Amino acid sequence: MYIYNVTINIIEEAHDEWVKWMKKEHIPDMLSTGKFTKALMTRVLVQEQMGGITYSVQYTTESKKMLERYYEEDADTLRKKSARFKDKFVAFRTELEIISEQ
Repeated sequence: MYIYNVTINIIEEAHDEWVKWMKKEHIPDMLSTGKFTKALMTRVLVQEQMGGITYSVQYTTESKKMLERYYEEDADTLRKKSARFKDKFVAFRTELEIISEQ
């Protein structure tokens, strides 16, 4: 199992609209690709020097191959939908391999 983790820092002025969009549109769109089995959205409790509010969204997928299919088939289209928040957030993505779960 793998986790596709996206960490996002959103400016406070766009925060409420962005959270609503994530919960009602973006996360459901990600899950509807069929490449992820679940999503977990968490707020990072550390205050950033640059300001804004930071979140981590973790999408669980069954394999590295399935994650690669997401990149090839869906990533560009879904990322373009975030254009409404252009210049209001920064994001970085990491891939995590689940070693143990208890």
